[in-house]
Amino acid sequence: MRHLTHLRYIDVVAREKSIRKASEKLNITSTALNRRILALEEEVGTPLFERLPSGVRLNTAGELFIQHIRSQMTDLSRVLSQISDLSGVRRGHVIVGGGPEILSSFLPGQIAKYRQDFQAVQFDVLRQTPEQSLTALMNFETDMSFIFDSVLPSDLDIVASVSQPLFALVHKDHPLAEYKILKLQDCLAWPIISPLSEGGLKTMLEVGRLRTAANLQTVIKTDEPNFISDYIRNENAIGFAIPLSFEENTQIVKGLKSIAIDEGDVPPGIVHLVQRKGRVLSVAAAKFIDQIVQALNKRFPEATR
Repeated sequence: MRHLTHLRYIDVVAREKSIRKASEKLNITSTALNRRILALEEEVGTPLFERLPSGVRLNTAGELFIQHIRSQMTDLSRVLSQISDLSGVRRGHVIVGGGPEILSSFLPGQIAKYRQDFQAVQFDVLRQTPEQSLTALMNFETDMSFIFDSVLPSDLDIVASVSQPLFALVHKDHPLAEYKILKLQDCLAWPIISPLSEGGLKTMLEVGRLRTAANLQTVIKTDEPNFISDYIRNENAIGFAIPLSFEENTQIVKGLKSIAIDEGDVPPGIVHLVQRKGRVLSVAAAKFIDQIVQALNKRFPEATR
């Protein structure tokens, strides 16, 4: 598999856009790495990179070649995963992307559950915007991704979709804590913590603002779930979340209470679990997707397809 090592070198250079940075990551000298790239380009019969003062970038031939490399590496990972399954020990490396709404509660619980049975499987969890998630999937950088309220291209497979209503997060002693359902107008008198990045949560709040003309008093913009929780404990502020962001059947979490926002004010958003169309995942990744789908179906039976 030595030739795959050389192909991996090309992949790292393409990602780093710099031979020097790639050599540091690969722990070889930049001179040696450059020689290997030149040798491969000679074998292919054409340059793969444009040499620039600031580094390198793939040319058209390189773009075609890198897709082949990443497909080869993905296929190898899948085959090695299948071989390990033959021995009765599931191994593998699963890479998952998603926004902060998913990474703060649901996904950690699912990974922990999976690793109870398959401790030899490793995970990379990448926090990404919807645009970054789409790019990573198409570049074989992730196996699957959770994408919240985004227009999806046709070259992705939607494995599952789940409807997610909006909830307000307040301190358990907040004057609004006894409400079962809140209108956006109910939140006008309180400091608001709003999402910073573009994404499903920000879109939902913007739709609500347009529907109700409720100009919320945003005092902080952040995507950090832990910061939101900690801040709400220090001021009678209001944050927002979707059910996947907090534990199942839990209204009070670490001193905070979640209260549903009237769906007449803010319609539910959709979280999609997606993978690249036509890609055959490793056994470890495929089994993890199966577990995720079952968990979503169980928790949101009326809102999942």
